Amino acid sequence: MRTVWKGHIRFSMVTIPIQLYNAVDSSGSSIRFNQLHREDNGRIGYDKKCKSCGEALSNREIVKGYEYGPDEYVIVEDDDFQKLKLKSTKVIEIEGFVEASEIHQTLYDTPYFAGPDGDVAVKVYGLLSEALRASGKMGVGKVVMRDREDMVMIGHDSGGLMIYKVRYPQFIRKMGDVPNLDQTEVSADELKLAQSLVDSMSTTLDEIELKDTYHEAAKEMIQAKIDGKEVVTAAEEIKPVVDIMAALKESIEQAMAVKKPMEKATAAKKAAGPKKAPAKKVPAKKVPAAKAKTRAKTKTKAKAKVRKVA
Repeated sequence: MRTVWKGHIRFSMVTIPIQLYNAVDSSGSSIRFNQLHREDNGRIGYDKKCKSCGEALSNREIVKGYEYGPDEYVIVEDDDFQKLKLKSTKVIEIEGFVEASEIHQTLYDTPYFAGPDGDVAVKVYGLLSEALRASGKMGVGKVVMRDREDMVMIGHDSGGLMIYKVRYPQFIRKMGDVPNLDQTEVSADELKLAQSLVDSMSTTLDEIELKDTYHEAAKEMIQAKIDGKEVVTAAEEIKPVVDIMAALKESIEQAMAVKKPMEKATAAKKAAGPKKAPAKKVPAKKVPAAKAKTRAKTKTKAKAKVRKVA
């Protein structure tokens, strides 16, 4: 893993040296295409040209400028960013611990793995990780990465620390701004059937195949074109739902038909229970001949006494 940020987590008087790593592997999640000239398949380059003089520039000749007036800029060098008096450039200061449920799902952005930076950090790193696991809470702080300050959430995951970059609430739009929401109406019967459908389709995340099928299909299509094969795919015809009640009932029937065989298989496994190991045969203890004779005499005397009493 390549380190994307290096600094410290600090809460109160406790400081933990850490390194951040990308939790998402984007290298294999997309297929990259080059832009080509249709006439001769020549690669199309991206020329960084100045709009004033038309000269093509190298990265060294390009600087950052902030426009504070019409065509008036102040030049900002990389060294200027290092002089910013912000703690979050090198330290993630935990400002408090909150319940994870308080963070709305729209705020989550990018996940990172956080690992201890050096042997000295291992113990206190593990202490914070375990404390977050036991409390069920997440730390809230800020970090500067790629010339911008972001809010982050720090939580426990699989024995380590996860850091989630989150969006500021001020930049999230409101659901109420979505058109046509006020026109949605649901009848009691429709809602009852919809809830039944949800119940019949309830499962666990482990039983759902979470896989990027589009990526694999695109690779197959490209390979087919390389092999000179014609790519033909029949598009699925999607018809609009006219009778909602009928569609819900049919959906419930299909869901139950799929679920019953799975329930039977699960019930059969539970009824069978775990396989028991065969009982070990305990060999009979061998009694020495002298002891055997003594036992035989004792039994004979006991029988004689019983007869006399009788």
